[in-house]
Amino acid sequence: MSANLPGTGHRTGKRVGPLWMVWFTLAWLAIWTVQLTPIQLLLPLQLDTQSGHWLHGVVWSGVVLSAGGLAGIVAAPIAGSLSDRTRSRLGRRRPWAIGGSLGAAIGLLLTGWAQGPLFVGAAWVVVSVSVAIASAALTALIADQLDSQRGTASASASSAQAVGIVVGVGAVVLLGLGLGASYALLAAIITVVGVGTAFLLPDPAPDHPRILALHEGREPITRARISSLLDHNFKWLLVSRFVVNVGNAFGTSLLLFFLIYGIGVPADSAEDKLLVLIVIYTIFVVISSIVLGTISDRSGNRRFWTIASALVQACSGVIILISPEFLTTAIAAAVMGTGYGAYMAVSLAFATDLLLDPDDHARDLSMVNNSAALGQLVGPLLGAGLVALVGGFWLLFAAAACVSILGAVMTLTVRPKTLPVR
Repeated sequence: MSANLPGTGHRTGKRVGPLWMVWFTLAWLAIWTVQLTPIQLLLPLQLDTQSGHWLHGVVWSGVVLSAGGLAGIVAAPIAGSLSDRTRSRLGRRRPWAIGGSLGAAIGLLLTGWAQGPLFVGAAWVVVSVSVAIASAALTALIADQLDSQRGTASASASSAQAVGIVVGVGAVVLLGLGLGASYALLAAIITVVGVGTAFLLPDPAPDHPRILALHEGREPITRARISSLLDHNFKWLLVSRFVVNVGNAFGTSLLLFFLIYGIGVPADSAEDKLLVLIVIYTIFVVISSIVLGTISDRSGNRRFWTIASALVQACSGVIILISPEFLTTAIAAAVMGTGYGAYMAVSLAFATDLLLDPDDHARDLSMVNNSAALGQLVGPLLGAGLVALVGGFWLLFAAAACVSILGAVMTLTVRPKTLPVR
């Protein structure tokens, strides 16, 4: 029996080589590309052109994104729990990663074909559910196969999120693709990269004795569990991740509308300006997530860095409030990227340190993903309401700052104790 300190994260044991990190990063890059490119660009354009007034486009975008996010939130823990109990020749994570990737490809093609907000929303639900299934399987690999590299792997997933936006939006804008061709390209990416990396990533059978006992039928599947979901620290980390992601969604999900209707960027150049902001955001997300993820592996002080990064994110909303111009928006994008990249990397690694039962890695970590996804779901819907309420964007960015600060304060309640690892 060995001991670890969940809040400080000093672990020894399971490690992987650089090739594992490459395949893991590519898998997340594909997932984030096909999920965030429609959110940031394709769906707003698709719904704006099918609405009579720009406010209608904002509201429908919030509704569609929220519906897809809610469906993914429901699907993720179910898929994670089933993945925990899957025993097949392909492994227990790989079948779900492959199925989720193929389902996302089908959903993307349907979204590109759909006409009208209701049909677009229904097709987007298919994409969101499929992405949630694949994400639950991939996230579980961090806890399944890593100990001392959890911060680094979490940073890979977080930095891939930012790079995925650039890859997707950059390809659409630079290639001059229409909506249908854009969705077809995304479907091809998730099919080739998602399925390919699912086969390349190892998926060994679980070696934890209680899982082996369950597999061999010596324990009933309904046995009592040590649930992380009942732990005070784990629950508060979930809540704080939700709140910080609401703040992030306030600052990022309606940027295209902010450029056009908030600071008067001409519609024909708004996509290029959005790409500039996304590139800036991406650079700082990647740098901060990698640097802070590695630092948290070495120092183990994940709680401090989780709080600090949320406070940095809050500063971005203040910057735009002070001077709502494109230049200051670009500066705010850099600040937002720095805070959010570090936050997502370190808080995910922090969550893996708090897990109590190895039998439920995929289920519990799907809830960690869900806490962020729920924030990104609620954020656009509430943000659209704030914009409609005042007929502008100042309240949106004020709320982004306040909510991010609230998430940092909530993280102060997470005080992990030393727990045995069997």
